[in-house]
Amino acid sequence: MSDLAPVPVHLDKVVEGLAGNPGLPPELVRRLFGWRGGFGDVARRADLTDDMIAEIIGIDDHWLTHSLALNPRLPHAFRMTLADHPDPGVRAALVVGADDGARELFERLMGDGDAGVREHLAQKEQVPADLRGRLATDPDPKVRVALAQWWAGAPEAVRRPLLTDPEDAVRAAACATYYRRLPHPVPPADLLPALLADPVTRAGAVRHCALDADTASRLADDPDPEVRKELAGHPDLPPPLRDLLAADPDLRVALHVFAREDTPEPARAAIHARIVSDAPLADPLADLGVEDDDILEPELTRVLARMELRMLRLPWVTADPLPYADSPYTCFRASAAMSDSLPAPVVARLLDDAESTVGTTMARHAPGRVDPATAERIDRGYRPVKRTHWRPADDLPLPADVLRRLATDPDPRMRQLAPRDPDLPAELVRRLAADPDEGVRRAIAAHPRLPADELTRLLADPAEWVANAAAANPGLPPRDMHRILALADL
Repeated sequence: MSDLAPVPVHLDKVVEGLAGNPGLPPELVRRLFGWRGGFGDVARRADLTDDMIAEIIGIDDHWLTHSLALNPRLPHAFRMTLADHPDPGVRAALVVGADDGARELFERLMGDGDAGVREHLAQKEQVPADLRGRLATDPDPKVRVALAQWWAGAPEAVRRPLLTDPEDAVRAAACATYYRRLPHPVPPADLLPALLADPVTRAGAVRHCALDADTASRLADDPDPEVRKELAGHPDLPPPLRDLLAADPDLRVALHVFAREDTPEPARAAIHARIVSDAPLADPLADLGVEDDDILEPELTRVLARMELRMLRLPWVTADPLPYADSPYTCFRASAAMSDSLPAPVVARLLDDAESTVGTTMARHAPGRVDPATAERIDRGYRPVKRTHWRPADDLPLPADVLRRLATDPDPRMRQLAPRDPDLPAELVRRLAADPDEGVRRAIAAHPRLPADELTRLLADPAEWVANAAAANPGLPPRDMHRILALADL
């Protein structure tokens, strides 16, 4: 980086990238301890020596110490030192970073005066069971809520007091329709009557109860749609109530009827049509006397039902996939594609499905039957249901000749794949470094064959994450590293 090199537009992101650069010499690592413009990322490095760690602790900057506490490679002795740190955020970060299950540390923090620290302990799988179980009687209900949600596999001696806790929020978390971990726990049978009678635990208890006619009828009339939704999925639901819930005004309840194996096809089709319909649910101008919530809530419910429909996967379809490989419902075809025992013609048909999610699902379950052309097509047409960094090419890597061709593809999203070739020719590397798309420049900024002059130029890129990636490249020349530190007054 010469004196004529452009000054980084985003110096803070450049320094942040340099802090994680594995090629940074130790003497320059130490200079970064003085940086106060970020979140102390240098303290998360894997190559910190004991002297460096002691120096960071001595500096006692909040973000630097917090990042050090998060470092999964922090030696145990230093963790024990930080266990007495006055900042509860640092002590909580210790719990997050400690994946080695050191009992001494967890035991020390079990009696921490800050509920947030104990809440992190409740979520931590590596905490020994006997220590973690103590949190079932923690004085703070937020800790007990975290334990109920995150420790789905807790022994009955731990779950029972949570299911009978005096706090509504704790009982609701202990008997819920969603947990942070699988498999979902089954409540003790003797507690089920009380859980069904309790409004805050009723929805979570429905799937576990024996469904007699009176109970089913009562639950079908429950004002809580979560309760009716769970009832709609119960395997023992009587057909008359199934048909009643198929017409439930809450589309998420009807969706659970749609997903049942025993739902008649006409009813299933009618539910599907309701969910995907573009017809407006309400006309605000015609319903001037209606509260906004009365209009917005059904519309929100329909949006959520559509999302759930797209993500729906049915184990009973996967278990017997052939009758549903040509289903008119995308979620049925995607569920069929999850089978590992489909004949070749059906696999080929599903790989070629017009819906991105079906072809992608089939490709992930039969990668050995996916040739490069199909892998490229599936990645090119991939349209995720929700935001994700994953793309099909992550599981279906493309060969070097395809990646090199993609370097000049009209679609920038496809050009972003080209840097995955570690031996990408120099002329293509330079071309991608000057690409108009910042996502492409960010991808190439980490490439091992990126010339030094291109790295220097990308340090001043107008896109902050491009500059960050360039600074983190191990091939960054030492002169550039020194220049960055000088610009940051380090």
